[in-house]
Amino acid sequence: MSQVDGVIKFRLEHAGGPPCDWQELAGLDSWRQILFRLGLVGLDPMRYGGVGYGNLSLRYGTFRGDPSLRRFLITGTQTGGLERLGPSHYTLVRECHPDENRIVSTGPVKPSSEALTHGALYAADNQVRAVFHVHSPEIWQAAMTLGLPVTDHRVPYGTPEMAAEMARLYRDPAVRDGGVIVMGGHEDGVVGFGPALDVAGQVLVRTLARALAVMRQPG
Repeated sequence: MSQVDGVIKFRLEHAGGPPCDWQELAGLDSWRQILFRLGLVGLDPMRYGGVGYGNLSLRYGTFRGDPSLRRFLITGTQTGGLERLGPSHYTLVRECHPDENRIVSTGPVKPSSEALTHGALYAADNQVRAVFHVHSPEIWQAAMTLGLPVTDHRVPYGTPEMAAEMARLYRDPAVRDGGVIVMGGHEDGVVGFGPALDVAGQVLVRTLARALAVMRQPG
């Protein structure tokens, strides 16, 4: 399997359950459709061994007490290549414990293999309400030119080490304000985040536009 989406590396405690009410998911799914149309989420037979990529999440309920108990709705594992998702393709992460490499979830599908990464950002700041993990060769390749924060290239996706990298970078006020982190050890991986769905989505679109502009500049 390619180092993209679908390979769960953490210890998962998942209980099957009914899907969440679609009203809770509609906004998240709308942004997923936008990113799919832009190619930031999807499946390309010529990339990553033909494995689907991209996952989105949204905080759920109030964030009180232990940060590891902050719940969020997230796209299910191996859903990146699907053009349309329904309620059965989303699940609820109830607990996220990067230090234990453990996720607790409930719903009709197992959570994305990047759930630890999402959980680390929610734990880092009560103001983070949306996290989008996409794949963009343009942003990834232009990261240094654009001055974007990048995780250690030795750290693979879906691991406690990647979660720790997210928490480390997020402590920088400039990173918090920028809303984008590039995953150095995960080919083309980029994470957008913010206090609302629109903020997380728009920062990725703006960053893609900046990357495209840089790449089109004459030699």
